[in-house]
Amino acid sequence: MICEDIKNRLFELRDEKYADFQRKLIPTVDRESIIGVRTPELRKLAKELSGRGDIGEFLSALPHRYFDENQLHAFVISEIKDYEKCAEEVRRFLPFVDNWATCDQLSPKCFKKHRKELIGEIGGWLESKNTYTVRFGIGMLMQHFLDSDFKPEYPAAVSRLRSDEYYINMMIAWYFATALAKQYEAALPYIESRTLDPWTHNKAIQKAVESRRINHGQKEYLKSLKSSSQRRLQPS
Repeated sequence: MICEDIKNRLFELRDEKYADFQRKLIPTVDRESIIGVRTPELRKLAKELSGRGDIGEFLSALPHRYFDENQLHAFVISEIKDYEKCAEEVRRFLPFVDNWATCDQLSPKCFKKHRKELIGEIGGWLESKNTYTVRFGIGMLMQHFLDSDFKPEYPAAVSRLRSDEYYINMMIAWYFATALAKQYEAALPYIESRTLDPWTHNKAIQKAVESRRINHGQKEYLKSLKSSSQRRLQPS
């Protein structure tokens, strides 16, 4: 069975030191579920497995037991060339994504050529009650809709999101920091008006100031807009 083959391959590729590193970096997953396979090895394995006729058996075997299986799953989906098939697998997988790393590794290549269809999916993801589905939706807006396909309603949609979840608010901050780098005039009013909650507002400014794509004058102005009162959010 392919699922057993994959598990065996993952344990063959295990790196104990890397596993220890990941356990510190990803506190929301069970420590024992982390095998410790490095990302390049997972990508290589995903490309190899994508050509197998029985790969659908692995993609259907949800939930997975191991974090590394979820990482591999994300990379396999990202290799699917047919948009409809890829979108179907994303929809099936998202409810089982339980950490920021797997969420952020899920980046289907075919989405670049199907942005018209993709934008229709994103609205539903942003409305989800699942933390990492919302995070994924924001990530897709950031990745695909801050350049030539940008529209003012996209940052407006992100700005309306409210959550107590650290990993959602961190992605909102990341989105606005990137928007400030790519669509400064469109993104700036959300910072000037303090539309975001104070923690996310300050984190967006922090990330923007760290960016090399934002000039010195813009950085100094953004610093002047920091909020003095904020709650403290921590990963949980």
